Amino acid sequence: MDRRSLLAGAAATAVAASLPRPALSQPASARLLRYVPQADLTVTDPVLTTAYITRTHGLMIYDQLYGLDAQLRPQPQMVEGHSVEEDGRRWTFRLREGLLFHDGEPVRGRDCIASIRRWAQRDSLGQALMARTDEMSAPDDRSFVIRLKRPYGAMLDTLAKVGPPALLIMPERLASADASTAVTEIVGSGPFRWKADERVVGARVVYERFDRYRPREAGTPSWAAGPKRVHFDRVEWHVMPDPGTATSALTNGEVDWWENPTNDLLPILERNRNIRTQVSTPLGTLGTGIFNHLHPPFDKPAVRRAVLGAINQQDFMIAAAGTDPALWRAPVGVFTPETPMATRASLDVFGTPPGLERSRKALAEGGYNGERVVLMAPSDQPVLAALGEVCNDLLKRLGMNVQFEVMDWGTLVQRRASKAPPGQGGWSMFNTTWSGLDMINPVVTQVLRAGGARGYFGWPDIPRLEELREAWLEAPDLAAQQGIAREIQAVTMREVPFLPLGQYFYKTAYRSHLTDLVEGLFVFWNIRRA
Repeated sequence: MDRRSLLAGAAATAVAASLPRPALSQPASARLLRYVPQADLTVTDPVLTTAYITRTHGLMIYDQLYGLDAQLRPQPQMVEGHSVEEDGRRWTFRLREGLLFHDGEPVRGRDCIASIRRWAQRDSLGQALMARTDEMSAPDDRSFVIRLKRPYGAMLDTLAKVGPPALLIMPERLASADASTAVTEIVGSGPFRWKADERVVGARVVYERFDRYRPREAGTPSWAAGPKRVHFDRVEWHVMPDPGTATSALTNGEVDWWENPTNDLLPILERNRNIRTQVSTPLGTLGTGIFNHLHPPFDKPAVRRAVLGAINQQDFMIAAAGTDPALWRAPVGVFTPETPMATRASLDVFGTPPGLERSRKALAEGGYNGERVVLMAPSDQPVLAALGEVCNDLLKRLGMNVQFEVMDWGTLVQRRASKAPPGQGGWSMFNTTWSGLDMINPVVTQVLRAGGARGYFGWPDIPRLEELREAWLEAPDLAAQQGIAREIQAVTMREVPFLPLGQYFYKTAYRSHLTDLVEGLFVFWNIRRA
């Protein structure tokens, strides 16, 4: 595509010309890791947002009760072990000895309970757990008990939740805060401490190794599971103004690791013998279009269906990942391809796209009356910017009155929480992407949360989806779950809570002196400098 060719050319020029770069704080050393994140960190409370940059930040600061490994199995992390009694209705958890928060206070059972309660207000798995919970208690400092109304087979999967918002443990004094209000301090018990005094908005985020952190003694690092052994005293995130600047910084050795170079830039980076690349996650990334269901025109299912019927997923995936079909899949439904819930049921809507005249007719018949569509797109996330461009073009070709508003990702993350009408500072639509890990079943898939005010941004109110998600949790076996997943996909294609846009794969890039990167998540334990 012309846009992507232009981007690649600009990046090559940037490398050759060595564009100006943000000043870095000090010379590289064996104990310092410099990282280029996907975006600036604008929300530091991991409960308040589903933004991946905040999840990455959260995994540095906080620890988890259980960690999910590469086989999607929950493994004990902060927990030493657990017991189950009373026919599955009483779970007792024992914490490992010596766990400390960054303020020097020990981690206690009541901290875990408070953290679970606060997180559960914002997460669908947490809500499922709390709906089945009779009471939670802490009989002593190193234990906590969850007593259920009825057995809950997804208990460990819930406590190991890593898809944003991840279940992370913070002190009771902070976790007791309302779940819609940011915590006043960033204090966890994880392997790194937050350096608020060195935070430079739009430029730098700094973490220091917590020297009193106790990793698990046994096991192998695998995604969020296993020992979290830290080999760097300091990690600096350097926010770059554009991909060309990041390319130059990595090529010249001014940074060690770049989270998400665009696929256009990979040939440039891979020609450098001092740079390595690897696929960020074998489950890939899924693109979505998010509608605001509260205000016209996308409060009408027929209008959303008209847009769904007009899309060609290939257009979106080529914009995101390039023309190499090995780097993307389409058509793709609700769930991550090649995982147990994935199904091709109801995907006939992604056959040959209907002509524009037919789609325009469906739009008019569906109740579109020329309302302004405020489409938000980020300027500092190349893939999301590309998806926004394709979406903007599609909506305009459909004859919609589009106001295309470009802003940085941090601003978009904050604005998407607004329920105001589009003409009063609100919005109508935006595009975002999800790690394949976060779309493997109906409960962890945020865009299927359709309980109105309790739902994902856009606040869809689709009772049948909520019923099916609840039924999936109660399903007796895999076959029953898969049957429910097929019906969920059918309802999604009919009611269109969001637009499925396909699956793509991207690589992360780092200097060759780094070794032992943990695959599947962007985390900073285990990694070494050779």
